[in-house]
Amino acid sequence: MPHDVTLIAILAGGFGLALVFGLAVSYLKMPPLLGYLIAGVVIGPATPGFVADIGLSTQLAEIGVMLLMFGVGLHFSINDLLAVKKIAVPGALFQMAVATALGYLVAHYWGWSLIGSIIFGLSLSVASTVVLLRALESKGLLETVNGQIAVGWLVVEDLMMVLALVLVPVMAEIYGNDGSAAHSTSPSELLSLVGITLAKVTAFIVLMLVVGKRLLPKMLWIVAKSGSRELFTLAVIAAAIGIAFLAAELFDVSFALGAFFAGMMLGESELSKRAADESLPLRDAFAVLFFVSVGMLFNPEIIWQEPIKLLIVIAIIMVGKTLAAILLVLLFKYPLGTALTVGVSLAQIGEFSFILAGMGLAMNLIPNEAYSLILAGAILSIAFNSFLFNGIEPALVWARKRSHLARKLDERLDPLSLLPTTVNESLLHKQVVIVGYGRVGKKVFENLKAQNINCVIAEKERGMVEELRKQNIPAVTGDAADPFVLIQAHIARAAILVIATKDSIDISKMVETARTLNPEVKIFIRARSPEEIELYEKEGWGKSFTPEDELAARIAGEVIAEMAK
Repeated sequence: MPHDVTLIAILAGGFGLALVFGLAVSYLKMPPLLGYLIAGVVIGPATPGFVADIGLSTQLAEIGVMLLMFGVGLHFSINDLLAVKKIAVPGALFQMAVATALGYLVAHYWGWSLIGSIIFGLSLSVASTVVLLRALESKGLLETVNGQIAVGWLVVEDLMMVLALVLVPVMAEIYGNDGSAAHSTSPSELLSLVGITLAKVTAFIVLMLVVGKRLLPKMLWIVAKSGSRELFTLAVIAAAIGIAFLAAELFDVSFALGAFFAGMMLGESELSKRAADESLPLRDAFAVLFFVSVGMLFNPEIIWQEPIKLLIVIAIIMVGKTLAAILLVLLFKYPLGTALTVGVSLAQIGEFSFILAGMGLAMNLIPNEAYSLILAGAILSIAFNSFLFNGIEPALVWARKRSHLARKLDERLDPLSLLPTTVNESLLHKQVVIVGYGRVGKKVFENLKAQNINCVIAEKERGMVEELRKQNIPAVTGDAADPFVLIQAHIARAAILVIATKDSIDISKMVETARTLNPEVKIFIRARSPEEIELYEKEGWGKSFTPEDELAARIAGEVIAEMAK
């Protein structure tokens, strides 16, 4: 052809093979991400046939990193962390410390530099957000207590890796190309470099919190008022890439950190959900290119040239990390099932590992061998992770049958799942049991409280239950589809059960438990649609309402009152 088609060739080959391999691994019940990595290996220089331009691919990967980190920031929820902070914060820090120490020790034994060994260990310590969330979703665990702990744990890991990404460029200045400390660097110079870097990062964060937090959401509103979907999408992408670029140019902050904070600030806007939805196709497309470009740098020869080293890496990721997480969760007196779910969730590595290792490789802080081992460990751990998830329940059943200790550990109760003995008995007679303390449940409770009607709250989110108990409001944590939760809420003595959750799947179990223990109980249900109301009435479960009906009635009442003036 008369013109350069290098970029088109990369896009065609990358997207096409990513689709083929992504579809293939999905049929094997593995994350498509694994297929994208394999596609990169196929079009990389280590395999025969078509070889994509690595230089151009690297720039596309940088855009992928920006949009990937932008998405992480956009969905970053401090509430997810606060709900399980007492277990997630110490747990994540302990597990990362164990994995980093193990990685450092083996890398040091292999003769790698101090900083290279630390980066190698850190890369093995953090799990993939994409893999974990999709695994929890596929098993229906995302909204459970176990899922919340795993997500909160991951939030802490992500924050620690963001800090690591800030410090790596400093390490690159301090250490030479061979990863050994530069002899000219004195302690005072070291402190000066770290201080300057932290000052720049702090200035960037302050600017984002003071200016960005106000300016970016307002910008979204101004663009949204135009009514143009294209302009809104453009505004979101421009904010993500533009802030990431300016952060790197003006503050020497990595693209990843700049995009992460851009996402966090836009997440403050009421239009954050729309921003996430509108930018999702482009974020997904460039995320695919990111994983493809990561795969291009992988040398498959590492598998047969260094099988022992690879086995050690896999052991750190899937055994060392997992055992550390399980041990700490058990020490916090959670059931064995929770410990296994959290441990298995973290038994893989992914995008943050690639970003950190890629940065270390680009700055000559880690050898090519380290990057290949990290990538091989990621590919194999992601491939096996879904099988580990499938084995949790059979492993629990097997352990319960054969071990008294396993039965004892699995029968542990979350202290927040038990109603405190200090609750006055008079509050547990003819009370209203409210399942779900979201926007609807909270409004119901506040209206009933204003009328001095006693209530007991049943809520999945532990952090919310902790806050309610601080206010001396009777509350228990857990899934109300489990009879134990409604028993603890004293449903047998209740006058009314209000089911205010969005999830309609387990309503039948709640109704069955309530009617079995208290045939006289009245039941009111939050429905999502007229079809659900019809279903609930047909089943005889109780009265049901949709927010839309109540809103329409309220608006109509206001209109009628205004017309009557």
